[in-house]
Amino acid sequence: MGDAHEKHVAEELTARGWSVNPWGQGVLTQPVQAALCKTDSSLRWTPDLLAARGDRLTMIDCKSSMTSRATGRHAIERAAVRSHFQLVAWTELPIYYVFDNLDVLTPYDALTAGQTGPHSLSGSGAPYLLVPTTECRTFDSTFGLRKHPVAREAA
Repeated sequence: MGDAHEKHVAEELTARGWSVNPWGQGVLTQPVQAALCKTDSSLRWTPDLLAARGDRLTMIDCKSSMTSRATGRHAIERAAVRSHFQLVAWTELPIYYVFDNLDVLTPYDALTAGQTGPHSLSGSGAPYLLVPTTECRTFDSTFGLRKHPVAREAA
């Protein structure tokens, strides 16, 4: 599985009885990822994980380092939100954004509670929606309580 945040989210979901699979750009080769990032394709914003528990299936987009401690807001690229609305309509499956602190938002939450932020000076330079952390759902209320302890790798 991809980066440390994706691994952490997958561990937390697994501890709550979810089965988790990597998905999105993280399963693609580096050359394909690089080419995809140069397009406006909605595939560019494919969520990172697929998770299932019983008959419930969901997509998870892990948002690492997307929270301002100074302003108490999460940032989500507007193009990602737009693409995720299309993906929800196509798949009829929910998408959840999970941030470093395990706050949870949906694309609808981001659109309705977010305010348009300035264009980023780093990264893609794309416009973002800024959502107050007070508008977030909790990880436990969204995905359930832990059934098993989270496994930690030995240091």
